[in-house]
Amino acid sequence: MAGRPRGVEDEVILRAAAEVMGRVGPSGLTLAAVAREVGLVPGTLVQRFGSKRGLVLALADQSVRDTDALSHRFRGEQCSALGALAALLAQWMAPMVSPETFANHLAFLCTDLTDPELHERALAVHRAQRRAVGSLLAEAVSTGELRATTDVEALTATVQAVTSGAGLIWALDREGALVERVRHGLHAVLAPHVTTATGAATATTTTE
Repeated sequence: MAGRPRGVEDEVILRAAAEVMGRVGPSGLTLAAVAREVGLVPGTLVQRFGSKRGLVLALADQSVRDTDALSHRFRGEQCSALGALAALLAQWMAPMVSPETFANHLAFLCTDLTDPELHERALAVHRAQRRAVGSLLAEAVSTGELRATTDVEALTATVQAVTSGAGLIWALDREGALVERVRHGLHAVLAPHVTTATGAATATTTTE
């Protein structure tokens, strides 16, 4: 097997692919476009990923790994589980800088839903996100930020639904920034479950 060209790591290429994806949508995403983004020739990407489809599959697999890594990273940076959750959701929404970018990512999701192999990857990303959200909510219950009677599984599903729904509504009404919309939605969902003054203060930071 030929040696892999050095100089640009796969993770860098995949991040570039995600950026190109947001700018141009499914029809505009090509190996040539991604190669230009990172200063490589298309043949290098063919050697590493085989095809555009291979690149998209690799990007989905990387998204699962990134979700797990980001959850641990933000938990280490934040003073509370709810603070880490707010930061994590904001990071997930950060690439959606415009309704057009959101629409392009949504177009890729629509493709995922009709392709068995891509759907498998999309479902893996969804489950990784659910694990991350659920883990942080469970910790918030154990530390007293959320009520002991909180149904973590149900609240996890609600947080995911509110996050996804906020994107769709924002893409329609185009009011404010998506990250802020998600933070406000998270605060509204968590507020009934917050117990202590410390927990309330933490939840309030999701709206700042």
